[in-house]
Amino acid sequence: MYAIIDVETTGTGAAYGKITDIAIVLHNGVEVTEIYSTLINPECNIPYNITRLTGITNEMVANAPKFYEVAKKIIELTAGRVFVAHNAMFDYSFVKEEFKRLGYDYKRKTACTVKLSRKLLPGHRSYSLGNICEDLGIVNTDRHRALGDALATTKLFEIILTQNNLLESTLFVHQTYPLSQEKIAEIPGKTGVYYFYDAQGTIIYIGKSNDIHQRVLTHFNNSQTKKAIEMRDRIADVSWEITGSELIALLLESAEIKKHTPLYNRRQRRSAFNFGLFSFEDDNGYINLKISSIEGDDIPLTTFHFHQEAINYLHFLAEKYALCKKLCHLENTSGECFNTQLHDCRGACSQLESAESYNIRVNKSVHPLLYRSPNFFVIDQGRSPNEKAIVKIANGRFVGFGYISTDEMANDLEPLHDCIRKYNDNRDTRGIIKGHINRNKRLKIIELH
Repeated sequence: MYAIIDVETTGTGAAYGKITDIAIVLHNGVEVTEIYSTLINPECNIPYNITRLTGITNEMVANAPKFYEVAKKIIELTAGRVFVAHNAMFDYSFVKEEFKRLGYDYKRKTACTVKLSRKLLPGHRSYSLGNICEDLGIVNTDRHRALGDALATTKLFEIILTQNNLLESTLFVHQTYPLSQEKIAEIPGKTGVYYFYDAQGTIIYIGKSNDIHQRVLTHFNNSQTKKAIEMRDRIADVSWEITGSELIALLLESAEIKKHTPLYNRRQRRSAFNFGLFSFEDDNGYINLKISSIEGDDIPLTTFHFHQEAINYLHFLAEKYALCKKLCHLENTSGECFNTQLHDCRGACSQLESAESYNIRVNKSVHPLLYRSPNFFVIDQGRSPNEKAIVKIANGRFVGFGYISTDEMANDLEPLHDCIRKYNDNRDTRGIIKGHINRNKRLKIIELH
């Protein structure tokens, strides 16, 4: 019935981390029936801080099997069983990601002994595996190794089963879902965007996840807030779109929320970016900043919903970087600005400060708003191994995204332009793209000249 699992890894994120050690303890609800444990060669370097924590060295895993060599065994051991782990989403995400790299969609029901302990064993100072085991008198002689932690988790799980009294626990085996089990089984455990519908077929919520299947189940099991319960009770159907790329999922989610304005996406559904921050150089060579309404194909540095919001932001920049409020078009005066008299402006408005000196601060003030260059492609993983996702930035503006087969890419950039489906550029998309690039240094970028 249960596969109690622990993994040790090369890092904390499944997208780039690899498994180095795995243990699976099979349990029928009464006793342990089988134990499987092996080191795994991650085919990459194990960081020193991880070795200090786990004791697992590069030398220890050099001759260990690679994940694909034990994948079939893991599938067989966990088939038809609940995937149980302490902080289950950590271990589950790493196992799923390893299978994803092999082109296999690994899906199992999960149970987290952290969450179950908090519910059924209240009052402990901490629910980390080490602390809860110490409180309960569970001995773990091999902490931070997969088998030691899996066996300790097994002992904890047995206490939870005793407290819960019934093996057929509705806590993690027989949940009541608003959709049929057949429909739930269809939901892929892949990266993409999902849509919840009410009984009238209206989209009531749009979300994004690197594991749509697991995220949807999380919604179905969420009883923590009145809003979550209300939304869950209105769900009559679900659909999804696989994106492969997390960046595409984020961009698609943002665009779809603005397009459909779902009831339960209140915070994200605003779509009218009416005002922009623009820059231009005046006749004296000084860079001016100005808030204006967005018209036609204007390309602002950033966008705002409301005029006062934009004005407040420009005041903030002017004060932080000692910019002239007259050259920011926040004052309409002849001659020098008022702040010159207060020594808050260094005299750019009356050319007491050189354009070269002033423009350095202006450029520094708007630098966080700019892309790394005005024209480039972001190349990310696609929906299948032989496909790439493409995001296009042109003239400093998000153009859209698309997909292309790896065979079409070759040395010709024309297919990259042709595959792009156009989407609106706004402050949300800029934040998504810049943030994703900053967080994922391994993304491939193709500069356009």
